[in-house]
Amino acid sequence: MRKLAVLLLFASALTSFAIAQDKKFLGRWDLTVTGDKEYPSWLELSEKDGKLTAQFTGRWGNARPLPKAEMKDGTLTFVSPKEEEDATADMVYEGTLKGDMLSGTVNAPKGGQWTWIAKRAPKLDAQKNPKWGKPIDLFNGKDLTGWTMSDPKATNPWKVIDGALTSPEHGPEIISNQKFKDFKIHVEFNIHGTANSGVYLRGRYEAQIETDSANEGPEHHTGSIYGFLVGDPKPPRQSDVWQTYDITLLGRWVTVVLNGKTIIDHKEIPGLTGGALDSNEADPGPIYLQGSEVGHVAYRKVTVTPAE
Repeated sequence: MRKLAVLLLFASALTSFAIAQDKKFLGRWDLTVTGDKEYPSWLELSEKDGKLTAQFTGRWGNARPLPKAEMKDGTLTFVSPKEEEDATADMVYEGTLKGDMLSGTVNAPKGGQWTWIAKRAPKLDAQKNPKWGKPIDLFNGKDLTGWTMSDPKATNPWKVIDGALTSPEHGPEIISNQKFKDFKIHVEFNIHGTANSGVYLRGRYEAQIETDSANEGPEHHTGSIYGFLVGDPKPPRQSDVWQTYDITLLGRWVTVVLNGKTIIDHKEIPGLTGGALDSNEADPGPIYLQGSEVGHVAYRKVTVTPAE
């Protein structure tokens, strides 16, 4: 009987140790997936009712719950469905933890194997009562000075038309040469007809601009931080009129004012939007304007006021 009790105690200790080891994987992670190029991604692992759950931002799109995430023998496995990845098969990520870094492999979308690494996402608290510097006009109203296109050889490049920075249909992204950490930004934009664009804050978090997502959830609508935060009250969908964004980003805490109305008030952005430039959340980053997926979008004012 005593021997059985010792064995049960030993088994319980092993189970407790395994659970403790598994808990080291919990939390938010900033991923870099390396294949034909580097793809910033994001992962949040949680425990619910004794089971591991995962939320994941892949190469594009927004964070979404994953159908499978598990820990076994010190190896983390999670699955991103092929439908979300434009892949021939589900992308199965496997990785192990060494120190405070995850690393592993994943099957590539069109065959072969890619590698990935992940570091813990920083907390990024908001500074209180920031002192603001001088406003910086990123667009001079004349040309593309101060900006770089993601694809300089694109057939549909950004142009200045009637004093507005304009993205044609299926155009590349355009990225400010200057980088910022904490800041306020004022943007004046016009969505022509049916279009889809966005303002990426630090090149990582998208303030959505669109008129083509009426059938999608409100987290995909103008006024949202794409996939994470929803504007409330819900703003009307408008095209062919000039609108304004006034956004404050402190740490990972954001306030969004659309057309003079506060619709997101000091809320936390959990992680990256798909299409982010990198996954280095603690670093300053540029302002990048998404090339319109359909139609075209114009910007006539992009002014950043950095916190000192």
